[in-house]
Amino acid sequence: MLVLYGVVELAAVEGAKAVMGVSTALFFLVYGVGLVFCAWKTHRLQSWARSPVVMAQLIQLGVAWSFWGGSSTPAAVALALVALVVLVGIFHPDSLAALSDDDA
Repeated sequence: MLVLYGVVELAAVEGAKAVMGVSTALFFLVYGVGLVFCAWKTHRLQSWARSPVVMAQLIQLGVAWSFWGGSSTPAAVALALVALVVLVGIFHPDSLAALSDDDA
């Protein structure tokens, strides 16, 4: 979704706000591609990739909190649910065992 938002933002760049639009688009593109890379490395059982994924989900919970109230509450709920599902999955004992650097 972050990559998609970056592409949409890039397509919506206008003259007066070009710098802001391009920098916002690049931020979301890099953020999204970075998370995809970390997800791929987590799938390949690289333990270092867990930290950026956890940090991104904690940031997402903060964003969800900021959207809480009024007409944006459904978006807040969706963001929080996705973040919580990812966090539960990443901290599940089987995930922790698979991503452990221990050879035991």
